[in-house]
Amino acid sequence: MTRVIHTGDTHVGYRQYHSPDRRQDFLDAFEAVIDDAIASDCHAVVHAGDLFHDRRPDLPDLLGVLSALRRLDAADVPFLAIVGNHEATRGSQWLDLFENLGLATRLGADPTAVGDTAFYGLDHVPRSRRDDLDYDFAPPPADAEATALVGHGLFTPFPHADWDTEAMLDAATVDFDAVLLGDNHVADTAQVDDTWVTYCGSTERASADERDARGYNLVEFGADAGGDATVDIRRRSLDTRPFAFVDVELAEGEGVERVRERVREYDLSDAVAVVSITGEGDPVTPAAIEDAALEEGALLARVTDHRAVGGDASEAMPDVDFADPDAAVRERVREMDLSNLGRRLDETIRDDAVADSNVRDRVASAVGEAVADGALDGSSGADDGTTADADGGADEAGDATDDEQDQVSMGDFL
Repeated sequence: MTRVIHTGDTHVGYRQYHSPDRRQDFLDAFEAVIDDAIASDCHAVVHAGDLFHDRRPDLPDLLGVLSALRRLDAADVPFLAIVGNHEATRGSQWLDLFENLGLATRLGADPTAVGDTAFYGLDHVPRSRRDDLDYDFAPPPADAEATALVGHGLFTPFPHADWDTEAMLDAATVDFDAVLLGDNHVADTAQVDDTWVTYCGSTERASADERDARGYNLVEFGADAGGDATVDIRRRSLDTRPFAFVDVELAEGEGVERVRERVREYDLSDAVAVVSITGEGDPVTPAAIEDAALEEGALLARVTDHRAVGGDASEAMPDVDFADPDAAVRERVREMDLSNLGRRLDETIRDDAVADSNVRDRVASAVGEAVADGALDGSSGADDGTTADADGGADEAGDATDDEQDQVSMGDFL
């Protein structure tokens, strides 16, 4: 039997809501997974992409990940991983650096054996380049009892899918018993023909619409009495920063005081308060609600009056869900299939933490870096290997526009 932790979408370095505390939360969640792996005596940690939120992580985030991987290595637990769309570059990856340091294994077309199971990897590939994939994998070792493919993308039969799982499995030269996925932040499991396909979900809430508990999968591979492969997938939750979702429907004549009353009904100690307002009541000033949440001990507060951004969220809306305006923007951006540079420029322009007077300089700097990296040399917009996430992704404006004095490139280490 082979037991592994299947995790992904850790997005280390994401400064959600421009909060340094939230940035630390994402690293803490990754470290908690590593701690669980060491304590549970599992055979490997399998990471399904988007280890970092940005392809140029800040130094504290990089050092934090290195420290966690060193602890895992000291416990003789291998770290197997692939590259997701948030961290992908045209050249070498941070995962390659970790592999050169002996702290990780980058999965690919050749099998990596852990116990009786052979693991393969499929990095994120943008839609514009998938027609060129041949899914040609080397045969597993003769003594392997099970095979697993680790991938990053939005696969069928799950929501927002743009990658045909059945077609991929039919074209693959290896019969996979399980496909361990990242990219969709919602944990889910299904069976496609005879293959188990599962998302582990994200380890921290990367957007306000991720209400379920965060965690990872514990996956066991074995064989039954007849020698056929068996796969057991179980969900494990993580103790992450609490989010308090305060939904208020205002009746006619009700206003800010009613919302403040509802906020005070919740335990907001060190929590992120997410307040959603619908109904027929009076106009509400978000600042007054934020102050009430902070008075109750919240780390920070986020207030959305759906009546001001597209009507009552309870009404059915085609294509766009205004339950979270950021999710609607991410969905539209994702449909554009932007390159990594395009995504950074979009985040820079929409980042309300960047003064208007600084936007031009930030954009010029980002384009200059892309030119220096060769990312614009004869390539289409999507050829850098990245796209934005769908619902449940982590594309709110974040560290792509932070001051870069702490940012590092692989050239600093190679």
